[in-house]
Amino acid sequence: MAKQYLVLLIGVLAVSFGSILTRLSVAPFLVIAFYRLALASIIIGPLACIHSGKELRSLSNKNRILSLVAGSFLALHFVFWIASLSYTTVASSVVLVTTNPIFVAIASYFLFHEKPKKNTIIGIFLCLTGAAFIGFNDWHIGAEAFRGDLLAILGALAVACYFIIGRKLRPNTGLLSYTFLVYGSAAILLLLAVRILNLSLLGYSQNTYIMLILLALVPQLLGHSSLNWALRFMPATLVTIAILGEPVGATILAFLILDETPTLMQLTGGILILGGIFIAFGRNTAGISSA
Repeated sequence: MAKQYLVLLIGVLAVSFGSILTRLSVAPFLVIAFYRLALASIIIGPLACIHSGKELRSLSNKNRILSLVAGSFLALHFVFWIASLSYTTVASSVVLVTTNPIFVAIASYFLFHEKPKKNTIIGIFLCLTGAAFIGFNDWHIGAEAFRGDLLAILGALAVACYFIIGRKLRPNTGLLSYTFLVYGSAAILLLLAVRILNLSLLGYSQNTYIMLILLALVPQLLGHSSLNWALRFMPATLVTIAILGEPVGATILAFLILDETPTLMQLTGGILILGGIFIAFGRNTAGISSA
């Protein structure tokens, strides 16, 4: 049980670097999204073929199709979310994109009969209240900030669909097989979008390419893969609630690296989010596998 929580914590810490590395990458948002997923796929590909080749060949057509659909939603998530960072602050973008537990909880109830417990509902309420505190501070900026907020919410909806499909696939699909199929299909879709819009994949600064490599290694491979692993043992709602800790980490990193000083409302929101996560997890440990 402690193992699941440790992996989940590592995943949340790793994805917290995503917005910072994205901001430091000077390239179109589609190009950033493509490199993040393509580089991760290139690294995972050989490992998946060596260690999970037999499973990949034996996957049912249904699971292959579901993996491709999950990849489509993952691609949409990164397109919307990375684009939002061009219009609004790191804090607002990250907290809004992590509102996906609302969508996941509703879908999980109907698809998996995962009825939220009282403490889970309270935890979600506190987390979303905290997210509102952090995001509200920037909503008055104007039309561009509102556009960024809308894009972040669309990113939340897309990643909620991604996690729901992952919850369906992960119990009977290995982590390497699943991530290779999902990241690979998302990268291919993004490459098609890049080519259709005639965007260049070359000619960017050395610093940008370093940031793109780090995006693939830290938030994508370490972060998302850890969260995908956790989906095999935890309800999707709990995994997405844990991800609400990302705004806290991202806000701290934005202060240290981007000089974005958090306000009192943002700090208050961070405390509410951490409290909500603690409450939501408090009485749900019995439902977690001890693998």
